[in-house]
Amino acid sequence: MMGHQTELRPAANDVLSIDDVASKARALARDVPLSQLNALAGSAVAVQIDDLHAGYGQMEILHGFKLRIGPAQSLCLIGPNGAGKSTVLHSIFGFTDIYRGSINVRVGDQLLDVTALSPNEKLRSAGVAYVLQDKSVFANMTVEENLWMGGFLMAKMTDAKLAAEQVFDRYPRLAARRKHPAKVLSGGERRLLEISRALMMNPSVLLVDEPSIGLEPRYIDMVFDILSDLQHKEGKTIIMVEQNAKKGLAFADIGYVLVAGELAIAGRGRDLLADPDVGRLFLGG
Repeated sequence: MMGHQTELRPAANDVLSIDDVASKARALARDVPLSQLNALAGSAVAVQIDDLHAGYGQMEILHGFKLRIGPAQSLCLIGPNGAGKSTVLHSIFGFTDIYRGSINVRVGDQLLDVTALSPNEKLRSAGVAYVLQDKSVFANMTVEENLWMGGFLMAKMTDAKLAAEQVFDRYPRLAARRKHPAKVLSGGERRLLEISRALMMNPSVLLVDEPSIGLEPRYIDMVFDILSDLQHKEGKTIIMVEQNAKKGLAFADIGYVLVAGELAIAGRGRDLLADPDVGRLFLGG
C-alpha cells in the first residue's frame, strides 16, 4: 500500500474537497491481482470484466477495469465522485462506448460475451436488468402500467400481465396501489416500483444505481431488505453503486473502491468497513 496513514488524517476542522478525497484515495491504491478477485467471487463467476476501457464519445472513463462476482453474490462499488462507479454499471448494461476489453455474463453453464450486445439483448439473452436512479417511473401511468412497461420485451401482453400479478403477490404494498398513478407514491414505494419493474423479465443479474438516493432512513432499510431477499432467497446477483458507502458495504459480500476509473482496493464488504483508511475517506470514520 502506498502512503502512510498519518498523512491521510485531516485536522479536526478540515473538510476534504472532492479533489482531496480523490488524491488521498489514489495514494491508498493497492495492487489487486486477478487471483484476489477470483477468490472473492468463489469457484463460479456470474459476471466477469477484463481490461475494460470504456466511456462516452471521446472521453474514456474506465481504464483497464476488471471485476469478478459469483452467482447470488452482491458487490458494492464505492469511491470519490467521478471515479467511474456508475460508468461500470452503464458499461455492463450497454450505455457506454467500449474501446477495449470484455464483459461476460453466465447464462446456464457458460459465460456469454455480452460486450457488444445492446441493453435489450442483454436483458433478453443474458438476464441483466438495470434499476436506474430515483425518478425513473412514469409518473402519470398507474403502478400496474409501469410494471407492464418492464415486460416490453415479452412476446405477448398476457405474459407481462401475468408477471405483474406475480409482483403484486410478492409486494402487497404495490398491489394496494395498482390503479393509482405512480406520482402519488411515497419515495420508498417509487423505489420498490422501480425494482419491481426491473424484475418483470426475471433477470439473474441486477445492476442497482444508488438505491438509497433521496429516501428517508425507514425507506432505505426497506429497500435494502428487499435487495437482500432478492439475493439470498431468489439467487439474484447484485452489483450496486451506493452513495452511503457504510450501508452499501454492510450489505455487500464484496466491496470495490474505484479511483480515477481504475480498481484501487477490493475486499470483502465487512473487511472494507473495518479498514481505517477506507473509513477515513468514505465512511466518516
